Amino acid sequence: MYKKMKKLSFVAAFVLSAFFGFAQTKWTVDKSHSNVKFTVTHMAVSEVEGSFKLFDGTVEHTKADFSDAKINFTVDVNSVNTDNERRDTHLKSDDFFNAAQFPQMKFVSTSFKPLGNNKYELAGDLTIRDITKPVVFTVSYGGTLTTSRGAKAGFKATATIDRFAYNLKWDRATEAGGLVVAKDVQIQINLEMDQAKPAATAQ
Repeated sequence: MYKKMKKLSFVAAFVLSAFFGFAQTKWTVDKSHSNVKFTVTHMAVSEVEGSFKLFDGTVEHTKADFSDAKINFTVDVNSVNTDNERRDTHLKSDDFFNAAQFPQMKFVSTSFKPLGNNKYELAGDLTIRDITKPVVFTVSYGGTLTTSRGAKAGFKATATIDRFAYNLKWDRATEAGGLVVAKDVQIQINLEMDQAKPAATAQ
């Protein structure tokens, strides 16, 4: 009888381990320790940097290596900040984002491929204005840490997009023939994520 109960306990433990091992884990953005930045060449000789102050996102996965992660991210276009009020107003206009009509940029992942050495290739669909295009980010995984307040994970994602492909259409040439604002925009997203607590089960 004792051996039978021991065997049943082992089976139960194995089932529970398998269940929790494949349970879905969700992460949310720690906004106070994250940022969304962009860089673009100006006058063909220097770079201008900017950021978006309001953003949100989630990562959901069941595999420990994040390889099946589903990632959703949104950015509030009206929160653009380049430390120049006149330029920020121009960026919100129809020459660029048309923030009044299209207030959000959205990213939805299609794959998150491990490359080794804590590197990933993140593919997905990026929507700016009313245009959706595929984009690929290079991601560095900073690791996961368990604290007294819960688990945290860190990621850095970078990509370069062609702004003309998203109808960020303002175009003016310099005297030397280059663009005042280059067509290629470098994006860098630094994220500190908090592991979400499981929802309480209704009684």
